Amino acid sequence: MKFRIAPSVLSADFARLGEEARAVEAAGADLIHFDVMDNHYVPNLTVGPLVCAALRPHLKIPLDVHLMVTPVDALVPQFAKAGANLISFHPEATGHVDRTIGLIHENGCKAGLVLNPATPLSCLDHTLEKLDLVLLMSVNPGFGGQQFIVSVLPKIAEVRRRIAASGKSIWLEVDGGIKVDNIAEVAKAGADTFVAGSAIFGSRDYAATLREMRSRLAML
Repeated sequence: MKFRIAPSVLSADFARLGEEARAVEAAGADLIHFDVMDNHYVPNLTVGPLVCAALRPHLKIPLDVHLMVTPVDALVPQFAKAGANLISFHPEATGHVDRTIGLIHENGCKAGLVLNPATPLSCLDHTLEKLDLVLLMSVNPGFGGQQFIVSVLPKIAEVRRRIAASGKSIWLEVDGGIKVDNIAEVAKAGADTFVAGSAIFGSRDYAATLREMRSRLAML
């Protein structure tokens, strides 16, 4: 299984955002996770398409945009135009999940569905085969630096089983509380893509932290 690590710029120094993004790319990141919060769907306010567009020229690796906003559809083409490669959204944030998935694809991006810790997996019953990515939140969305919710591990395993049964190469990403000490456990449950914010940007040496994460993954 190919593993991918996606540093979340939510934990970066926003006064040096371009520099920070280049630093984690140089340190070996596979993609950059870009958290968009609207102070409506989640109780926090972050950044919009303009910041995404400003960041795009600084990077060669993909931009993984996570929309924690409602309504979501109006922002999809804006983020696609701003340089997103993947766009993920929450099923609760749209009246028509299938339509939003189609809209993301129509705008040239890969589509992901995000499930919060308490969101049932039934959301995948009629959508999984249309997705490129399933993102499981292992914290309740809204803030960085939270502790990993251990009860999400069986959920990761069940989504991995469903992906395997589909026969499709759908990424299984996990976001929230990912650290050097638990990344192998999360991978063992079935994840292949890992969002890490404070664990990377809060470390003194981004490259050393990424190497240690990959070392833990390589032992599986």
